Amino acid sequence: MADITIPRHLAIIMDGNGRWAKSRGLPRIFGHKRGAEVVTEIVRYCSDIGVSYLTLYTFSMENWLRPKEEVGFLMDLLQRYLEKELDRMQENNIKIVFSGRLDLLPPKTREITQSAASILAENTGMVLNIALSYGGRNELVDAAKRMAQMVADGKIKTEDITQELMASCLYNADIPDVDLIIRTSGEKRISNFMLWRAAYSEFFFTECLWPDFDRTELDRAIADFSGRVRRFGMTDEQVGN
Repeated sequence: MADITIPRHLAIIMDGNGRWAKSRGLPRIFGHKRGAEVVTEIVRYCSDIGVSYLTLYTFSMENWLRPKEEVGFLMDLLQRYLEKELDRMQENNIKIVFSGRLDLLPPKTREITQSAASILAENTGMVLNIALSYGGRNELVDAAKRMAQMVADGKIKTEDITQELMASCLYNADIPDVDLIIRTSGEKRISNFMLWRAAYSEFFFTECLWPDFDRTELDRAIADFSGRVRRFGMTDEQVGN
């Protein structure tokens, strides 16, 4: 991928597992199984090409409203994925973190996520951020609560609240703003994802369903990103174009 700008922070809204399965006359769980296999491929590829941070929208707060059987299957699938991929992530120097209201996870799922994060905590390669039990609005509410508590404790005054302080109260605050957000399945919305960090993100929407997503489609998204002029509110002259 010569002469291509690799996004420092790439985020993916992985959508279309259910439709992929339905189009083949299969139960939804088959789409989720295939989707997990694609996660393995894409995580490895992103690490290889130099992505520093990869965020995957894995399970939203709204997903808790799905049938209990499907939610249970998704939790089990996540556990199996982490158990299977842990050694490979260690070999590839990948660090894993989780963003969301993790207290809502089943005890076993929470235990496995904590264990995986602890085992890979010292790795210095790509950071894989799993957005799990995650909602962008919830993240902002939780950040606001942290700042309110700081005020109540007398650590800061209300006039001390700034964008920088807000950013420092987000989940995994050391993760930078998102450069490129990819959404699969043809839907063109952000679905309560990374509302703060997406303020100046570039977006790439593909008709490809997540179980069909591959390196070629990711290359296409990154090539498109490379052709964008990112002004951040400035003029072409100011950014050198």
